[in-house]
Amino acid sequence: MEIFLKSSENVNFEHANMQQYIEDFKGLSDKKELAIKLYEKVRDGFLYDPYHLDISSKALVASEIVLKKRAWCVEKSLVLIACLRAVEIPAKFGFAIVVNHLGIEKLETYLQRKEIVFHGFVSVFLDNRWVICTPAFDQKVCRFAGVEPLKWNGENDSLFQEFTKDKKHMEYVKYYGFFDEIPFELMHAEMKKYYPHLFEGNWNSKEFSFNF
Repeated sequence: MEIFLKSSENVNFEHANMQQYIEDFKGLSDKKELAIKLYEKVRDGFLYDPYHLDISSKALVASEIVLKKRAWCVEKSLVLIACLRAVEIPAKFGFAIVVNHLGIEKLETYLQRKEIVFHGFVSVFLDNRWVICTPAFDQKVCRFAGVEPLKWNGENDSLFQEFTKDKKHMEYVKYYGFFDEIPFELMHAEMKKYYPHLFEGNWNSKEFSFNF
């Protein structure tokens, strides 16, 4: 279990920025309550932004991401895992390929396909078992999309809403598994397989950016 509690170059919860980020939660002793509050802080503390992606190891660092106002799913998962480990709650990364049905036609024009590769979520060890949560979509984005924010009670797995009013929103088409760290080589290889054009061009505009 120690591997899911460790600090690292990317999951650097010992950094002053991270310690300040969780300062208001250090007095909570109930692990489940603490995990839920941290989940909600990360979910709603960043505007979900899948249009500016940096998948390099130097960019995906928890202590740097907490200084931002916008973040995408892998960044949010990284911050939540760093927060959880900081308060001695084991946590690990989960990754999947999903098809998002929440009105992302604009994003599809940049990705040139419907699949979103290496969507990130989090698995948390509470009450002697692993429970999944997904901190990506904040309340503001959910209101815009006309769906309820994804809630998590610390007891049941919480993945993206599959249906709202008979409309499918998120479909998981492949699971990569769980990891103690971001598997950069695998992530880069899979993204290059699905989005080769992103690795060949120069993507750095206000509307969309991609760096690796």
